[in-house]
Amino acid sequence: MWKPTNQPTTTPTRPGEPERPSAPVQSAPAVSEPAPTIARPVATSTADQATIGKSLVIKGEVTGSESLYIDGRVEGSINLAGNRVTVGRNGVVAANINAREIVVLGKVRGNLTASDRVDIRSDGSLTGDVVAARISIEDGAYFKGGIDIRKAGQSQKVNGEEKNVPTVESGTVAARA
Repeated sequence: MWKPTNQPTTTPTRPGEPERPSAPVQSAPAVSEPAPTIARPVATSTADQATIGKSLVIKGEVTGSESLYIDGRVEGSINLAGNRVTVGRNGVVAANINAREIVVLGKVRGNLTASDRVDIRSDGSLTGDVVAARISIEDGAYFKGGIDIRKAGQSQKVNGEEKNVPTVESGTVAARA
């Protein structure tokens, strides 16, 4: 009895099965299409950021037009105006950094100039002066230097003369930690 029950059930199922798998095959691409769409923006943002790995040592001037993540060692100067520079947990930087946004998770020795903001995270260490429109220093972070907060739209007096600085303007607040 088992064989006859299985055989008739198996025989109609087989002709029906090729039709059914074709339907799931059609729905499978529909399901997988959103996944690549979601993955593409992630890949695009990753492609817009260069990375200096843990074992790399760079001495000299770093310039460019994309964001940079530093997990290795950099000595010299970093000029990525309009972009973000992130010093990773393993990063050691002995350089002046000029960028739109600077995030410090590792160790930095040098002056930072940001047209937007500087973030020093809890594991971060900065020895040097900061010039930025905004600054954030988390609990546990190490900072030794001066802070110059510059707001856009104000003029700056230099040697008794008023000068307009296009991207970062003055309104100075100095602090030492």
